[in-house]
Amino acid sequence: MISRQHSSAGFTLIEIVMVIVVIGIISGMIAIFVAKPVLGYIDAVRRAELTDAADAALRRLTRDVHLALPNSLRTTTGGFEFIITKAGGRYRDATDGSDCTVSNCLSFTSASTKTFDILGTSPSNPPLINNGDSIVIYNLGQGYTPADAYASGSQTNRTTVTVTSGTPYVATMATNVFAAQIPPLPSPNFRFQIVDQNDQVIRYICNGDGTLTRYSGCSFTSTTTGCSSSVLAGSATAEPKATCTIDYTSAATGRNGLLYIELKLTDTPSGESVTLFQQIHVDNAP
Repeated sequence: MISRQHSSAGFTLIEIVMVIVVIGIISGMIAIFVAKPVLGYIDAVRRAELTDAADAALRRLTRDVHLALPNSLRTTTGGFEFIITKAGGRYRDATDGSDCTVSNCLSFTSASTKTFDILGTSPSNPPLINNGDSIVIYNLGQGYTPADAYASGSQTNRTTVTVTSGTPYVATMATNVFAAQIPPLPSPNFRFQIVDQNDQVIRYICNGDGTLTRYSGCSFTSTTTGCSSSVLAGSATAEPKATCTIDYTSAATGRNGLLYIELKLTDTPSGESVTLFQQIHVDNAP
C-alpha cells in the first residue's frame, strides 16, 4: 500500500505579524522623510496666497490714489480718504486769447454765467464726463476755502454740470461757485478735474474686525455715510486677518505727498503671516 502525504502552503500568524511590523517600520521611516517637505510645501503655498492677496489689495489701492484730486487726500481713523477723479479737461478763459463775446468763457465774476466751452485737441470728442458729474477747479484742500472740494455752498470749488454736444462741447454748471470765490481762484493752466457722481469720496479703512475695506460713493460733506463697501484683504469671519499701519506726509511746498502703508495678513491657526510695505507718491499740484 502506498501512502500519500498532502502539505498545505500559507502564512502562519507569526509571519503575518512580522510583515505588519516591518511595513509599519518602513511607513514610519517614509513619513519622517516625506512629512517635512509636504508641510514645507503647504506653508509655502499659504505664504504665496497671503502675499498675492496683500499685493492685489495694495495694487488696487495704489491705482486709486494716483487718481486722487490734488490736495484731497487726508487721514481718518483707521485709514484715509480722498476725492477720486476720472478725467480732466480745459475750459475757455478770457486770458487765453479767446473772444468771450462770441464764445463761452468760464466766468469767475458773474454768478449768472453758468456755461463754458470745453477745449481740447479734439473738441468733437468731449472728456469722459456725464450729466450729473462734478467738476473741480484749482483745489487747495482743507483750510483753503473757498478752494476746498469737501466744503459746500460758497466755500467750495465743486459744482455739478450737464454737457451739450457741439464744436466745442458746452458745459452748463448747476451753480457757478467760482464766481463766489473771494479772491477768484482760476487754474493757471485753465484745467478742471472731473469727479464721477457714483464715486465721489473713496475711503480705505483697516477695521478692527481684521479687514482692509474700500468704501466708494461716500458723500463729500459727510464721508461716513452713504458708502458702498468691498473687502480688499482679510476677513471678519474667516482667515486671514488684516492689520494696517498708515501714514501720510505732505511736502513743505504742498505740491507732493507721500502715503505710507504697511499691510499685514495673518493666518491665525498656523501663525503664518506676511507683511508688505508700499510708498505711494501723491501729486498735489492743482
